[in-house]
Amino acid sequence: MRVRKKSWASEVLETNKHLIHQPENYKGKWNELFGNDNPIFVEIGCGKGRFISQNALTYHNINFVGVEREPTVIATAARRLVDEQKNVFLIPGDVENLGNFFEVGEIKRLYINFCDPWPKKKWAKRRLTYRTFLERYKEIFGESAEIFFKTDNRGLFEFSLNEFCGNDWKLSNISLDLHSSDYEGNIMTEYEEKFSGMGMPIYRLEARWGEQK
Repeated sequence: MRVRKKSWASEVLETNKHLIHQPENYKGKWNELFGNDNPIFVEIGCGKGRFISQNALTYHNINFVGVEREPTVIATAARRLVDEQKNVFLIPGDVENLGNFFEVGEIKRLYINFCDPWPKKKWAKRRLTYRTFLERYKEIFGESAEIFFKTDNRGLFEFSLNEFCGNDWKLSNISLDLHSSDYEGNIMTEYEEKFSGMGMPIYRLEARWGEQK
């Protein structure tokens, strides 16, 4: 889906202090930017920022970084953040470059929320839960990895279950209808609110690999 450009977006992209335009400069040094050694949780495709901004407000002892490649969309996310939020930054960038942004072991958790399902079989390698992406995530995480995944697309969820299991990830808290489950503490994204409002089930899982501390 093509995103319409907004007249205000350019100024936000240039001036908003939550945006990190040269994340490579902080590789291995994100703790200096945050000013603490709290764990770093990263959301891939943070969209308009509802999920990551609410998480940052809720969990003050966690540092959050959102990655989004659409300029206008991440500008919207940046406008959502308030100046007082010191535990969240946004990267205008692509998941393909995640290894250039973070040192091995710097990330403690990845959130993948409502990513493009790339429904055609020939597009499978583009899905963010495809095995080559899972291997890249392992390399970035280092000794252990943790991914929280949500989608409204049943086909993508089934595909992801197989990819995680075939790549030696341990799954837990699997839900085929998140909003009807007893899972507590869920924070919705914009898409999640829209789809659940239409009566569509939300699928969720937690995937872990390696030695968990």
